[in-house]
Amino acid sequence: MKKILGFLIFLTSITVEAKTVYVTDDLELTLRKAENDRSKIVKMIKSGTPLTLIEERSTGYSLVRTLNGVEGYFLTRHLLPTPPSAVLLQDANKKIETFQKENDSIKAELAALKGDTSKIDSLGHSIVLERDSLTRELAELKMTAANAIEIKTERDRLQERVVGAERELQKLKRENQALIDNSNQDWFIYGGALALAGVLLGFILPKLGWRRRSSGWDTF
Repeated sequence: MKKILGFLIFLTSITVEAKTVYVTDDLELTLRKAENDRSKIVKMIKSGTPLTLIEERSTGYSLVRTLNGVEGYFLTRHLLPTPPSAVLLQDANKKIETFQKENDSIKAELAALKGDTSKIDSLGHSIVLERDSLTRELAELKMTAANAIEIKTERDRLQERVVGAERELQKLKRENQALIDNSNQDWFIYGGALALAGVLLGFILPKLGWRRRSSGWDTF
């Protein structure tokens, strides 16, 4: 059986107040049923294991409890108020290893961020070029729109002129038709008058000739 080692506690007086103590940095220590080295071994405890101190006895043993609730007696001289140096060193090494991993992770993230920064710069340059292109296209569209508006305005103006000319033409046609109608009416009146004059002359002239002949006969 391996050499039996115990717990050491840093206490100034015997107390029933529960405190946390640690197994010294050795191999494994025995947790016994009673306060002597011949009593039954309840559990083997490794170095650096935290225990709850229940009571320090005058026999050189202390009543302690493990984290999972097992109670027993340990030699008081093998209990420490703080973790042993080996455990502290082990914890320190674990923390160093953790910090190293975190450092490597941070370095990787930094490298990724640098790569992302390059990508962002490239993307920003592309966005600037696209913005300039869109600005030029917008200016062209505005110019085209202005020309289209000007063309539409000119077209509307010409359409109004065409409508006005069409109205003027219709007016002239109506006036011309009215003149034609008036001229035809005048010619009809003139023709009627001439016809009437011809009828009257045809009626009057024979009368005048007959009277003239009648007058000549009377003279003989």
